[in-house]
Amino acid sequence: MMDGDMFVVGDVHGHRDELADALRERGLIDDADDWSGGTATLWFLGDFVDRGPDGIGAIELVRELQRQAADVGGRVETLLGNHEILLLGVHRFGDRDVPSDFGPRSFARSWEINGGCQADQDGLTDELVEWLATRPMLACDGDHLLMHSDTLEYLEWGSSIEKINETVHDVLAGDDLSRWWDVWRRMTTRYAFRGPHGQDAARALLDELGGERIVHGHSVIADQLGIHPVDIEQPYLYAGGRVLGIDAGLFAGGPCLVVPLPYVPED
Repeated sequence: MMDGDMFVVGDVHGHRDELADALRERGLIDDADDWSGGTATLWFLGDFVDRGPDGIGAIELVRELQRQAADVGGRVETLLGNHEILLLGVHRFGDRDVPSDFGPRSFARSWEINGGCQADQDGLTDELVEWLATRPMLACDGDHLLMHSDTLEYLEWGSSIEKINETVHDVLAGDDLSRWWDVWRRMTTRYAFRGPHGQDAARALLDELGGERIVHGHSVIADQLGIHPVDIEQPYLYAGGRVLGIDAGLFAGGPCLVVPLPYVPED
């Protein structure tokens, strides 16, 4: 590993031990699960929780690595995923009905449908709630626009990364159920960069927010390619090379990809 190396990880979904194994394989942590990545940068694109046994354990591992990396000149950073919004929404609003013309809906019901784990709710502390609610939605690091969801809905909250992050942080600091639900709903959308107009959509978003390549999680690569997650071995570069999908479907049997950036496809 060289000074300044950068890596990115997609949706962990409660698979804390598989995450640790994958980080260890890259030399980013040691056998005691302590940071060994030196001055490397490690990004997580959200969705630590739901669908797996130990979402809180995954978060606690990442937070400890964040502290350890900072002590030696490294960086561990995280974005908010839609499942963090869901986790926090259940914590704050429970089964309160969301005002809607589409029938009864609530954070608790969506959480149950989308693989919510009671252990994650039970493990939430005030400190974890505060930490999660203040993670950014988007970031630009080097030439990479980092985002959880492959959607253009971020632009509904602003026309710059700073404004988008500020707007959502304001929502999550408040008690407006409808605005919280709007964040969750928009973050569940996907596939903005697929199809014949995907490259144009990606280029327009990069022109607006910065960066040369979008890196996202959220949409499982196997679903994009029509194969099973166990057959995934590398991230998915598409939209004319403008977009890199890194969610290999860990919760469904796929690998936990720890992807070096900039990413160069294997032959």
